[in-house]
Amino acid sequence: MGESGSNGPLTGLRVVEFQGIGPGPHVAMLLADLGAEVVRIERPGHQPMNTVVERARHRAAVDLKSEDGLAFVKKALANADVLIEGFRPGVMERLGLGPDVALEANPRLVYARMTGWGQDGPLAHAAGHDLNYIAITGALDSIGARGELPIPPQNLVGDFGGGSMYCAFGILAALYERQSSGKGQVVDAAIVDGVTSLMSFFYGQPHSALRTTERGAGLLGGAAHFYRCYTCADGKEVSVGAIEPQFYAELLQRADAPEELQQGQMDPSNWDDYTERLAALFKTRPQAEWVELLEGTDACFAPVVPLDEAKDHPHMKARGAFVDHGGRSHTAPAPRFDRTPGVIRDSAQDGEEVVARWSQGS
Repeated sequence: MGESGSNGPLTGLRVVEFQGIGPGPHVAMLLADLGAEVVRIERPGHQPMNTVVERARHRAAVDLKSEDGLAFVKKALANADVLIEGFRPGVMERLGLGPDVALEANPRLVYARMTGWGQDGPLAHAAGHDLNYIAITGALDSIGARGELPIPPQNLVGDFGGGSMYCAFGILAALYERQSSGKGQVVDAAIVDGVTSLMSFFYGQPHSALRTTERGAGLLGGAAHFYRCYTCADGKEVSVGAIEPQFYAELLQRADAPEELQQGQMDPSNWDDYTERLAALFKTRPQAEWVELLEGTDACFAPVVPLDEAKDHPHMKARGAFVDHGGRSHTAPAPRFDRTPGVIRDSAQDGEEVVARWSQGS
């Protein structure tokens, strides 16, 4: 694997990634898919945990507590554009690889720090995971059914939505600014900050029975009969999201729903009754029949597809959202570019050779 393996928009970008879990590896995958050359610093003996997220890496086994290991990392950072680390605050400093040292050696370096709580604040040094981070932002409180405990949304909202995506965005913003200033800087990518930003829509909207973040309530929270999921006759599920009146009308017409449902769509006092009526209706047909009747129309409909079957959905197939590579299915690089598309590449244990090439100015 080499730079010639991609012509993506980030081709030529040199990234040093420190082995971690959660959002950090996802950040590096996003950059690598679009052409960046990523050298991954790993503990000796480490084996990849996730071959999809850890693809397209130039791996290097390094003992960070040894003089030779630190010398190798410093050599890599002296010629890199970006550093990605996800340790607790202070760990990189104790290793002698903190921002002051790294930016003095390479003033153009973008030093990206991916954490849950952030680099400062009373919780900065505490252990935590996605669920804890989204809990203090107000996001978790709104997810779940009325009268029940919040439901962890996998780790999509914290690690990847508020974490890796904001870290990648911060890195690219710092690289853009570097074009005018000539200087790198530290990117403090905290999941609590990113999730809070994701919640901006809800902070900014006027609260009402329609637009509320109360758990299991409101138009978007699972209470509205026209914006939720239903079970079909075969036990499979479908989703409807017919918010606008014209889309709601099409849903009712195509599904042959009771006429009473046409009135008072946005009156929350109707929602429980209307939900029961639609639930009974969707249970009269198997999922495949509802798909044939509603998918591809303006009824705002889609079947609920299990993760391992998503690659077989006709739309996902047509889009090439999944790519067979190396004997397994990979998620395709995103977003897409018409001139410089991203590409999936293999990882290799050749990090030392890549860093040597960097240091030679190649």
